[in-house]
Amino acid sequence: MEKITFMPEGGEAAVDFYVLEQTAIGGVSYILVTDAEEEEDGEAYILKAVSDTDGHEQVYCMVEDDEELAAVAGVFETMLEDIDLTR
Repeated sequence: MEKITFMPEGGEAAVDFYVLEQTAIGGVSYILVTDAEEEEDGEAYILKAVSDTDGHEQVYCMVEDDEELAAVAGVFETMLEDIDLTR
């Protein structure tokens, strides 16, 4: 699993996530990440790629819209048959 480190806005401490899968839907990139290493149970999050305020960098933010979250979670569940994403 690929490990990525995120720096939350506001100067909070860095957070490590492990990428489970990635996909693009309608030209928008999404990644499914977890806070646990392999073989451990952890929380899963769906992050969406967006441009930063300057438009120069791509940043990831949590998907918060319930309809978008349900649609993307369904895609990830299909891609990863051995997981069940509880919403």
